[in-house]
Amino acid sequence: MAAVLDGVRVLDFGRYIAGPFCATLLADLGADVVRIEKVDGGEDRWTQPVASTGDGAGFMQWGRNKRGMTLNPRTADGQRILERLVTTADIVIANLPPSTLVEMGLDYPKLRSIKPDIILTTATAFGGPGPYAERVGFDGVAQALSGNMHLTGDPDRPTKNFSPFVDYSTAAFSAFGTLAALLHRRETGEGQHVEASLLRSALTIMNATLIEQALLQKDRVATGNRGQTAAPSDTFRTRDGWLLVSVVGNPLFERWARLMGEPHWTTDPRFSSDERRGDNGELISERMARWCAERTSVEAIAALEAARIPCGEVLTPQGALDDAHVRAAGLLASVEYPGLDGPAPVSMPPIRMSKTPPTIRRRAPTLGEHTDVILAELGYSAAEIEAFRSARVI
Repeated sequence: MAAVLDGVRVLDFGRYIAGPFCATLLADLGADVVRIEKVDGGEDRWTQPVASTGDGAGFMQWGRNKRGMTLNPRTADGQRILERLVTTADIVIANLPPSTLVEMGLDYPKLRSIKPDIILTTATAFGGPGPYAERVGFDGVAQALSGNMHLTGDPDRPTKNFSPFVDYSTAAFSAFGTLAALLHRRETGEGQHVEASLLRSALTIMNATLIEQALLQKDRVATGNRGQTAAPSDTFRTRDGWLLVSVVGNPLFERWARLMGEPHWTTDPRFSSDERRGDNGELISERMARWCAERTSVEAIAALEAARIPCGEVLTPQGALDDAHVRAAGLLASVEYPGLDGPAPVSMPPIRMSKTPPTIRRRAPTLGEHTDVILAELGYSAAEIEAFRSARVI
């Protein structure tokens, strides 16, 4: 069965998460993605090293389904190789500042001069135009500027989310835009430049809160894990662990109130809507905390599930690996990689499709693993390839 993006070639010049994982999502759909790294490897390859070679945990995920080669496009020979690569490509992905794109010959005007229908997908920290257009930044910076950190953690200590959700959402939005551009090209023959940014993604995720602030000037402050627009929405200690419970909407609240033995709360004006329950969330959380403290996590979850109330145990990373549903649903695949003591639990593609399912076809590439093969596909001889390697062009 043909994959959705069979026959589509992607050149992945990404760094860290936003660009590389965008390319990963396209690779999951069947695209031939060529991951192009610095001669000594990209920075993201070595983050959280887990292999004896130094290759990192993140790269096990970001590199899946890709072939890998090394290239220095800042050399004359490297630029010529780049141009030949571009002639074979449909999509180029590079999350780099605009000035760096120009220096590397990856800016849209240059790429379009080589291949008029090319699609270039870029992601920067802040986007443009604007005073921050050339500034660099990571996920946490976008979290800070979007208002998210101000509302996370405690009032006297803004807190960054541990997982880089802005990076991953930017990757997903970038893939979404790239697929739209590919559809447009199939209809019109035109390529285009798809632009994403970390700040744009963070503001998208925070938009409801920003709208509320602009219109009502709520000036919210952080309340730890306790939600502010519905209740109970908080973490609660059980006799042997922690749970997160999330109740939104009157039907759920009515079921929760009956479970707590507080059916009269459904007619209490303080709890008549999500907004009012959020305003009185401390009182509701206190009642829920007393109920949870009398039960083990298993007992509490069983009772909450019977009442059809959303809840979940707060798991450690090991707990997530061992979770019965994660295992039964096959959400993590065991993938071998050179230098690992055992297989890496690589996340499966984040969507399922009944007709053209995305799959993990290959592990992440070792550094430069497919350089010779790819250059040979471009028409270079073995002698030329060796000369490139001696000159550190590859």
